[in-house]
Amino acid sequence: MKLVLKICLIFLVGLTACKENKNEKSEDKKEVATLKYDSFGAEITADNSIDATAMLNKFKGLKAGDTLAVKFSSKINEVCSKKGCWMRLALADGTETMVRFKDYGFFMPLDSKDREVIVNGKAFVKETSVKELRHYAEDAGKTKEEIAKITEPKIEFAFEADGVLMKK
Repeated sequence: MKLVLKICLIFLVGLTACKENKNEKSEDKKEVATLKYDSFGAEITADNSIDATAMLNKFKGLKAGDTLAVKFSSKINEVCSKKGCWMRLALADGTETMVRFKDYGFFMPLDSKDREVIVNGKAFVKETSVKELRHYAEDAGKTKEEIAKITEPKIEFAFEADGVLMKK
């Protein structure tokens, strides 16, 4: 009887050890997958992201006031030099989108210029009025002649990111 109990005990210990080993292996795979990116904001995956050219085409299909939930990849052209609270991402044909972060909830590293990112969130088109553009020009110290040349509103591609993956 003691022999049967010993065999059962050894068998149970062996099963438990194998089960823990499987968990360790799955954790190792998760670590390998996340080593490719630094994550900021909400946890997102790299799956199903579109490229910058496709994103520009989506922006062109939007009107002021429209929003579109999307995930896309691009290169960082510029980052806020004080906090990392915004970034400009390259689209196609020399265009950019201004990216801000949902609820001012996270920031990007100040040295992340030229890094590849995947952003998830809402794309929208913003129209800045002539009055507002002239105000910004005045604040920037532009001359009266330069300010007078502002005669049309500016259409801008904007993005509010809830999560960002940055390639390491």
